[in-house]
Amino acid sequence: MLKRLNTTKFVCAIIFSVLLVGCATEQQRKQREYVEISTSLVAAEHPAKIYLTEAKNSSLPEKRDRFLLLAAHAYINNGNVNSATNILTSMQKTMVNVPTLQAEHIYLRARIVEKTNGSGAALNLLQYPPHWQLPRWQMASYHQFKAKLFKNTQQPIEQAKQLSLLSNYLPKSETTAVNDVIWSLLQPLQEETVQSFMRDPSNPIFAGWLQLTFIAKHYAVEPTQLVRYLGEWQRNNPYHPAAIKLPGDLEKALSAKPYHPQNIAVLLPLTGPRAVVAEPIRQGIIASYLSEYDNNVTINFYDTQLGATEAYNKAVTQGAEFIIGPLLPNEVEELQKVNDKLTNTVPQLYLNQTEHFTPQLNQFYFSLSPAQEASDAAHKLFSDGVKLPLLLASNDPIGKRMADSFKQTWLALTNNNAEVHYYDAGDQMKLTVQEALGVKDSQARISRMRDLLGSRLESDFRSRQDIDAIYMISGSQDLALLKPFLDVNFSVFSEPVALYTTSRSRLENESKQAAQDLNKLMISDIPWLMRPSNETQMVSELWSSWSNSQKRLYVMGFDSLELVNRLAQMRAFPGYQFMGRSGALSVKQNGVIDRQLSWGQYIQGQLKPL
Repeated sequence: MLKRLNTTKFVCAIIFSVLLVGCATEQQRKQREYVEISTSLVAAEHPAKIYLTEAKNSSLPEKRDRFLLLAAHAYINNGNVNSATNILTSMQKTMVNVPTLQAEHIYLRARIVEKTNGSGAALNLLQYPPHWQLPRWQMASYHQFKAKLFKNTQQPIEQAKQLSLLSNYLPKSETTAVNDVIWSLLQPLQEETVQSFMRDPSNPIFAGWLQLTFIAKHYAVEPTQLVRYLGEWQRNNPYHPAAIKLPGDLEKALSAKPYHPQNIAVLLPLTGPRAVVAEPIRQGIIASYLSEYDNNVTINFYDTQLGATEAYNKAVTQGAEFIIGPLLPNEVEELQKVNDKLTNTVPQLYLNQTEHFTPQLNQFYFSLSPAQEASDAAHKLFSDGVKLPLLLASNDPIGKRMADSFKQTWLALTNNNAEVHYYDAGDQMKLTVQEALGVKDSQARISRMRDLLGSRLESDFRSRQDIDAIYMISGSQDLALLKPFLDVNFSVFSEPVALYTTSRSRLENESKQAAQDLNKLMISDIPWLMRPSNETQMVSELWSSWSNSQKRLYVMGFDSLELVNRLAQMRAFPGYQFMGRSGALSVKQNGVIDRQLSWGQYIQGQLKPL
């Protein structure tokens, strides 16, 4: 990558030293060294005052403008944007019509605007006409700065496009690092997003990156197809950077051997008090199996009520080639200890995960984790441009775990801490909302003013204006009170902020009036429950007593069987996402299944997908 963007723009200034010999005697001869101030715009190595002096003494207009630009550059490097602005403004009308100088003028103004008005405003300004013929270093600076601005405004596609253009102006020794960044930016994007940007004739290198990303995502779990389409892509893009050397994770996906078990064992508590939790998962697995029936595959269920280890050993003895389950956390811990002692383990997809575990190549973890949902919400708020979120979380273990997960992710994304207020049910909830919004302090000030000026003082409370989003971590019963408390505690002087909440808040059997009360609220949930279909209708009719939580477990069971043949490639290629009913699923390096949920918003009494 290019370095020292804000100071030198990659090339050291050239200093010429001239040795002059005087006419004195040999004993009196003295050596003098004169330093000529370079007019190269590549770097501002000297203080601004030196460049201003040179500009004042320059008789040639172009040389004068070069020194003025260098002076502005030096001021920007030292954080003196006011002085830089004055120089750039004063020289604008009389500046010579030379593209290199005009481009530098725009570039420096954009750097100032970034500091004063933000990255979005700088992007609007930083535009070079396509007919300008500029030096390579200047085009490199231009594309790298634009990539930085697109990163700041959460536009990964545009950021990757600028980096692909940047690589055209870099030495080959530096392009590898840029290519790695491009690939890492494209991997988290969903297949549909990549496909929509894939046809870009103006930038064939970037189009090639997008085509490769689509192939990798679409065929990652079908090695034969992946090899075929990769070969075709390489023939069509022989000079593309990735055609010469494929990304490392894609090469791993090519060599990973997929699981194709003929005998699948499922470990669940089929009897006992926890059977009611496992039943929707069992039905989901059966439904998934029947939807893609294969005579060569058999599924056997084993009851863990009498012991997870006993059920596991029985499944292995009867020839299980892949194991789904167990479900309960204590059962997962029990079998982890068993597998840690074995050298050859049967590939296994646990239906839960523990806080601490030793990753194993053939072991995977799939759960409907509330903490994972909160982390996904942090990514959602960040991508929506939220700067200062406020969290209102239930004062219980789940609320605290979700809030901690959100905070960790938000800190990693922004280097800032998210503000959290925990509420208790009942009257304390209203007080917590008022304290979080600053209403309590405002009311106290009003009360003091009335004591001083009399009870006839007309006034209205004010709420905080620094936050731009609220994320509510609550159950559905709490939300029915929490949302109205927020509505009445926003002052008339404040702009409404974006409201987000979790799937735990979703009402069962929502009436139109109940949904109307949640107007504009955004909520996360599994895609299957976000978009009604014939399948959701069928499940509702077959198991009419099921809650939304049980339906999510059903979907988890459905997805768990569909994941089996994909897991090896998904682990080798983390950029691959399987669009399951429970979310966009990918596999982390430690074997944990990561879920990206769908989002919807209540609008005029209806929950509409975003």
